[in-house]
Amino acid sequence: MSQIEQDSSRYHEIVRGKIRKNLRKYITHSEMIGRQGKDLVSIPVPQVDLPRFTFGKAGSGGVGQGEGDPGDPLSPAQPGDGPGAGESPGRHILEAEISLDELVQMLAEELELPRIKPKGKKSIQSEITRYTDIRRVGPESLRHFKRTYREALKRQLASGLYDPDNPVIIPYREDRRYRSYKTKPLPDANAVIIYMMDVSGSMGEREKRLVRYTAFWIDAWLKKNYKSVQRRYIVHDAAAGEVDEDTFYRLRQGGGTKISSALQLCHEVVQANFKPDDWNIYLFQFSDGDNFSSDNERSLAILTERLLPVANLYCYGQVDERSYGETFINTLKRVESSENVVMTHIRNDDAIFDALKCFLGKGR
Repeated sequence: MSQIEQDSSRYHEIVRGKIRKNLRKYITHSEMIGRQGKDLVSIPVPQVDLPRFTFGKAGSGGVGQGEGDPGDPLSPAQPGDGPGAGESPGRHILEAEISLDELVQMLAEELELPRIKPKGKKSIQSEITRYTDIRRVGPESLRHFKRTYREALKRQLASGLYDPDNPVIIPYREDRRYRSYKTKPLPDANAVIIYMMDVSGSMGEREKRLVRYTAFWIDAWLKKNYKSVQRRYIVHDAAAGEVDEDTFYRLRQGGGTKISSALQLCHEVVQANFKPDDWNIYLFQFSDGDNFSSDNERSLAILTERLLPVANLYCYGQVDERSYGETFINTLKRVESSENVVMTHIRNDDAIFDALKCFLGKGR
């Protein structure tokens, strides 16, 4: 490896080290998420200088040149050291480009996330090889003897060399035929993520921002584990409806809250579009927890009877700042022991890091 390559490699390792050190801060960096494109994101990191020897100008004086007097500076003054306005450029922030896959891997290592174990017969990504063609060239191990002797027989018949009394067939090089194969991919593991969010009057911009950042990293992690990922979005207040991604994060309604409406619509979407034997189903629900009190039992019944039996994972994130009062997360504690149920509070940006660990740490 050349010296330049060594320096470049070392530089990238230093940059990645700084990103790892501040990963909790970067996962909530709105500019980074907004700049995602072609699987690359821009990370603002402090300017990095590789240690190196520098040489002063010839005859510039200093230690080792001349006798020197007490008080002589050991090196030339740096811009900005003296009084008055400076004229040198300051230190700037460097934007390091890094692939989203690398960033997700860093996040996975930092959170110690296990690899997901997909379910169903379509869970294994593999290829199937079929020998469906014949060609004139190929390895001897794939020579098709029957076709080779058939070509030799045709040639001898056409040239009048075939003797029925002495039916000896000797293939020439141009008679040889070889089996040719094609590799076809078997169905990949498919996954669907269904996001459900409360859009009643109590869900403001802060709460939606927390949901957006959390959903971004959930998407990124599941896409790393599955080749094919579909996303569906459900919003609700007292009634639920399916919307596109942009509407999901921008819509603001009002009125009361019935979490059961979102869970019921989610069940209908799964039943109509995603057969549990063929799909890995991930359900993520976000609310501030203020559910209509008489709706809690209905919500729990839909969840336990219809959704948990078919879902890989059901995650509930409560984006409130309160630490008191009965909310929907208290109702969910009755099914907390279920292997595919996870719940957590996401009270601020710092809590997103811990929520991802909680949601994705089971590897289901």
